[in-house]
Amino acid sequence: MSHPLYGKLRPVTPLASVLLAQNPSPMTLEGTNTWVLRAPGVEECVVVDPGEADEEHLGRVAAHGPVALVLLTHRHHDHAGGARRFAELTGAPVRALDPSLVLGSEALGDGDVVAVAGVEVRVVGTPGHTSDSLSFLLDGPDSETAVLTGDTILGRGTTVIAHPDGALGPYLASLRRLAELLPGTAVLPGHGPELPDAPAAAAAYLAHREQRLEQVRGALGRLGPDATARQVVELVYADVDRALWPAAEWSVRAQVDYLRASA
Repeated sequence: MSHPLYGKLRPVTPLASVLLAQNPSPMTLEGTNTWVLRAPGVEECVVVDPGEADEEHLGRVAAHGPVALVLLTHRHHDHAGGARRFAELTGAPVRALDPSLVLGSEALGDGDVVAVAGVEVRVVGTPGHTSDSLSFLLDGPDSETAVLTGDTILGRGTTVIAHPDGALGPYLASLRRLAELLPGTAVLPGHGPELPDAPAAAAAYLAHREQRLEQVRGALGRLGPDATARQVVELVYADVDRALWPAAEWSVRAQVDYLRASA
């Protein structure tokens, strides 16, 4: 059944609205959140993660322009696959950490500040889900703040460490960094609903990761050091939908690498 928000631009904060892509799956939840940023009264906008190469979705997003700039949180196709086509549709440059995704501009780096469409976006390096994952901190009126987290923090559930590109050590460091944001900083995620408090969400993610890490350590103790990732998943992720087990294997491999490096 079609989600009632597909194709509709929904305001979330004074500076950010979201348009949900119609690409639901166990990995993408209801679909990819494409974010449209602009200050009140400003015509042009910044688009974060235009999504897959879906002509219908890209056209709907472009209709809310003019688009001055495209920002990408990371390289995965459900966020960045349509970026090149979107740039063709809108004429907007594309910026990302991965230089291969940059079009008509320059790559992004941690600490960069992007000022476009009446908004200031501070780039926060948050590797772990992928090596090129970024978050974007957005300061709003009346001291309201929000952070666009891509897949580093989701609106529901937890994210995958996309091993071998992703790694658990950097991911834990990224969560600790997000946990230090101001209380009340809203999470505007790449999938799922927005969350009211980034530090609380990051702390919950850290607690979950520590719990899973202990479970993986225990599973390896039971199964032996030569156990396969699949065998560990069958023990540790027995409470998780089996459709997600292949992705869980990525996270398990990342956790095993982390444990071995820490030994």
